[in-house]
Amino acid sequence: MWQESVNVFVYEWLKMPHGEKLSDALNFFIYDTVKILFLLATIIFAITLLRSYFSTEKVRAYLSKKHEYTGNVLAALFGIITPFCSCSAIPLFLGFLQARIPLGVTFSYLISAPLNNEIAIAMLLSMFGWKVALLYIGFGLMVAIMGGIIIGRMGLEKEILIEVKPICGEITANEQQIPFTIRLKDAKEYTQDILAKTWIYVLAGVGVGAFIHGYVPTEFIVRVAGVDNIFAVPIVTLLGVPMYSNAAGVMPLIEVLTSKGMLMGTALSFMMAITALSLPEAMILKRIMSLKLIGIFFGTVTLGIIGVGYLFNAIL
Repeated sequence: MWQESVNVFVYEWLKMPHGEKLSDALNFFIYDTVKILFLLATIIFAITLLRSYFSTEKVRAYLSKKHEYTGNVLAALFGIITPFCSCSAIPLFLGFLQARIPLGVTFSYLISAPLNNEIAIAMLLSMFGWKVALLYIGFGLMVAIMGGIIIGRMGLEKEILIEVKPICGEITANEQQIPFTIRLKDAKEYTQDILAKTWIYVLAGVGVGAFIHGYVPTEFIVRVAGVDNIFAVPIVTLLGVPMYSNAAGVMPLIEVLTSKGMLMGTALSFMMAITALSLPEAMILKRIMSLKLIGIFFGTVTLGIIGVGYLFNAIL
């Protein structure tokens, strides 16, 4: 229905001819921009409302009493329903350290929060179906859990540069009874705030995707990142690390790249690298931990993402 409306607008009202690069790119840009913004608003509101019933303090109290490996799993799962930007996950990362939660467990959360966020999962589900979404969740959790365990086993606590004063005594969480109307109001305000911060990324992502859709030949994408290039996964992963975006901004690009012939695992490795690792995140972390720990963190996650890309390509 919406696609038909966009077709009428571009090809009949604007009288742009079918099949030309500019008209096809414009059609893609309008269709995907409105679709993604609507999807984002709906999903963010629903997830924020659901998340209001989960207490961060309660999770911190629960994790502080768990065995390290159990904590890695639970922290990675908790990352699914918390902030979907690598930088915005850092304050809760510090809160975990303050709650005396093991360093490896806190890294499982820090890896999982931007990688497995609800926005990425919902958009993958709507664009590529449940099979891709479930595989992505499984592999994303695996990277977060194993990455946290590896870092935790290396005894790097001394590489934390700032003094994180532990919470004294038993860590508890206060029960709060919040009226449903307040939860609705908070969800609405949070949705508006997130959309205000991310719409520019959506436009940029869709704009790049529209250009690729209209102007970049399919043969070029297949040659650079298709099945015949065995180095495509590490190449796109390393290209993605210096970039910075969230899932909402990069997902339109992934949709176009896969439609042009890039293998799904290769495209998702690119997305994972962009969302889970970024230069702004490294700059913030530089105030918290040593370059050695940042390098180990980025290196461990990068290798995990490359491995996931190859696994995805082998399965799909």
